[in-house]
Amino acid sequence: MLNTMEIDGFQAVIKYDPEIDMFRGEFIGLNGGADFYARDVKGLKKEGSLSLKVFLEMCEEDGVSPRRDYSGRFNVRVPPHLHAEITRAADSEGKSLNQWIVDTLDQAVHT
Repeated sequence: MLNTMEIDGFQAVIKYDPEIDMFRGEFIGLNGGADFYARDVKGLKKEGSLSLKVFLEMCEEDGVSPRRDYSGRFNVRVPPHLHAEITRAADSEGKSLNQWIVDTLDQAVHT
């Protein structure tokens, strides 16, 4: 995935902030916010590790799981013409609409 960094087993999105001339990292998939700033990759890894450590300690103190739970369900609204096209694509591959979408999303995030 573009602009991501793994730090201690957790993923963070990295963006450049021109206003402060630094990179900003923000961990994703957490039950709260944990961000960090640095001017280079080495600094991002160091600051990210420190930020994550503080976040994990707070979660432990509060008895909260650090990772966000996902149900595996979400609603997607699409225009009717796209709904029809997706349904035709799924039918042409002999798949249910749900399975076609799962396969397509899986391929998109692993490419």
